[in-house]
Amino acid sequence: MNTLEEALRIRAEADCLHPPEAVAAAFDRLAAAISHDYAGRDPLLLCMMNGGLYPTAELTRRLDFAFTQDYLHATRYRGATQGGGLVWKRQPPGEALAGRDVLVIDDILDEGHTLVAVRRALEEFQPARLRVAVLAEKLHDRRAAQAHAEYVGLQVEDCYVFGCGMDYKEYWRQLPAIHGVRR
Repeated sequence: MNTLEEALRIRAEADCLHPPEAVAAAFDRLAAAISHDYAGRDPLLLCMMNGGLYPTAELTRRLDFAFTQDYLHATRYRGATQGGGLVWKRQPPGEALAGRDVLVIDDILDEGHTLVAVRRALEEFQPARLRVAVLAEKLHDRRAAQAHAEYVGLQVEDCYVFGCGMDYKEYWRQLPAIHGVRR
């Protein structure tokens, strides 16, 4: 079976964990909390590619205050369903971070190894404040020490999830609901 056939089968058999309405409500809650904390502070919002693209688009269209935006790209998955070593594809320029309020936006907090490495790298540039927003947080006991997000939209069970920025072998990021692969 090729990857496309597998992706189609996985989608057809998946469970819907959070329907589009629940996801939209989570984005509304996240945007309200972020607006409360960042309005008037001239923050830099960093989209964590590729998974953070969908949540960044959904969140930023709900924000009614001035901010600048950039992206970074670090990955452990590279199209696989299990993480490997961290690979940096793009780090934002350090001068853009120094003394700024920085908010990293990503799709999911799973084990958190990527997030810990990203926080360490960004903290070297001495931002005034560094926080993380994720649409989903996976519930399990494999979380890396120090891995956390200050803003969490939804919690998901411990299964492989896709939709809303999260992928299954690079497919299905665009779906408006969060789905879980059946075991």
